Amino acid sequence: MRIPFVKPHAIGRELSYIAEAIATGRLAGDGAFSKRCQHWIESTLGCTSALLTHSCTAALEMAALLCDLKWDDEVIMPSFTFASTANAVVLRGATPVFVDIRSDTLNIDENIIEDAITSRTKAIFVVHYAGVGCEMDKIQDIARRHHLVVVEDAAQAILSRYKGRFLGTLAEIGALSFHETKNIISGEGGAILINSNLYRDRAEIVRDKGTNRARFFRGEIDKYTWIDVGSSYLPSEIIAAFLFAQLEQATALTERRKQIWTGYHEALHEYEAAGRLRRPVVPNNCDHNGHLYYILMPDSESRTGLINGFKKMGISTPFHYVPLHSSPAGMRFGRAHGSLPITDRAANCLVRLPMWVGLEPQLDQVIDAMHAIMAE
Repeated sequence: MRIPFVKPHAIGRELSYIAEAIATGRLAGDGAFSKRCQHWIESTLGCTSALLTHSCTAALEMAALLCDLKWDDEVIMPSFTFASTANAVVLRGATPVFVDIRSDTLNIDENIIEDAITSRTKAIFVVHYAGVGCEMDKIQDIARRHHLVVVEDAAQAILSRYKGRFLGTLAEIGALSFHETKNIISGEGGAILINSNLYRDRAEIVRDKGTNRARFFRGEIDKYTWIDVGSSYLPSEIIAAFLFAQLEQATALTERRKQIWTGYHEALHEYEAAGRLRRPVVPNNCDHNGHLYYILMPDSESRTGLINGFKKMGISTPFHYVPLHSSPAGMRFGRAHGSLPITDRAANCLVRLPMWVGLEPQLDQVIDAMHAIMAE
């Protein structure tokens, strides 16, 4: 493809920081660069505690452990998300309960969550799709009344806001992704955000193989030992060094993506006005981060025609999730709460346009290709 859907970027001091990390002689996790990254996340986003992980998947698995999910528990979540959201629950023996999404933001529909709650419900996992916030006030109110834990899958949402507050910091636990497809990258990588002191100490233990080794390195105890369940969720210092260079440029990177997003949005207004597609919706109480730009075509046939038209011009425009409730594993390990027509429509009609820092010189080429296809 002449224009890929996504292209990893390195625009800061990534290589020099990696060399610095190597020179320290310590490449295992929780070194100087890990601490710098965690301090940046805590001070910028305002969470109680941030811990780097080797992926957002790992952060979600940690969240499931911190929620004390057990066999036969249930967790409510959208079906329109990546497998990691559900896998974290299934690995604890719990059941994902898939509910439908809103037609505007494609986020979990907060108005049907309460109807899906049973005596087995333990938590709600929300997903901030495309970096646009879920309706967190209502979700948090539901959770409080039913004594449920809320986990924010903010994989796509770093530096996005809901009512002025950063996504990932609104619930008890949040999870970020630094995968190469995200706004801020380290190849693979993630972070768990702890927003309640109730989970702070245990998160540190779970992340380090169930041991209290972090306290030992801080000189708080004279030896460390295995005290809880856990796994090896730490990233290496090489990953942290790359990530810190990205975090230093996080605001600039986000603004560049938002400019590309706005370029698409303005160029496609005429097609939405004519009823030929639907553009993304960002509620007034949300600030997005330009993570991705998608459009919803009227049906699967027109979606396929658009993707094929772009492909002929050397431009990659993929669809997105296969809904979890209709996937083989989803039907085996989870259950759907009622029918999910909006989820199904999004899966059949959504197209994602190229979005990456550095696309700016080719943005007009993508837009011109869209005009040409729509004129056929």
